Amino acid sequence: MTTESEPWHTANLVALDLEGTGAQDRDQEQILEIAAVRFLGGRPDIATAYSTGIDPGRAIPVRPWISPGLAGTALRGQPTLDDVRPAVLARLTGAWLVGHNIGVDWRLLHRHLPDLTVAGLIDTMRLAKAASIPGKLGLTDLLTHLQLTAAVTAAAPGSRPHRALWDTAGTALLLPVLIRQHFTTEPTLQQLAAVAGIGLAAPSSTTTSAAADPQPTLFD
Repeated sequence: MTTESEPWHTANLVALDLEGTGAQDRDQEQILEIAAVRFLGGRPDIATAYSTGIDPGRAIPVRPWISPGLAGTALRGQPTLDDVRPAVLARLTGAWLVGHNIGVDWRLLHRHLPDLTVAGLIDTMRLAKAASIPGKLGLTDLLTHLQLTAAVTAAAPGSRPHRALWDTAGTALLLPVLIRQHFTTEPTLQQLAAVAGIGLAAPSSTTTSAAADPQPTLFD
């Protein structure tokens, strides 16, 4: 078991992205897609990436932040969340989850899988701010700025920005680059978490308004 005083790349890290119906749905917000990519020695193991659509059991309205291929009845016949629960728990339990604005994904994931326990959360958006990356800090903007877009597209063939697999692959490729941008020497897990970690407490949807957690459009 990795301790926080050991190098970050020895930790059990898993990049994660969810696509959901949006925070305005509050308690009815549903997961539409989930993808996960584990790290091996600090490198994303794209070959073992996990990605699945999830049948929400209802038609999903067309909204500016819902990517093409997820609205309407496009996910009918995909696995349900209960179907994928064992696979998701097996991949994520005990891991440090890495995501771009990971708090949003964790809030939704924790709501639907309250029995999932993870070691911590690493936010690549926080790390990009700490590294003083110029310009917009959206995932696609950062990948463009750091010339990683082609590598992400190659790692996630058939996917696209704002879909779970593409965004997860993007986050996984982004993390090591941002670490090199911010730290002058290889950081420990503790040092990385001090800069990019966020708390695990998941806010209750009954006390958190959609306005306080706005859902970005595809163009943000």
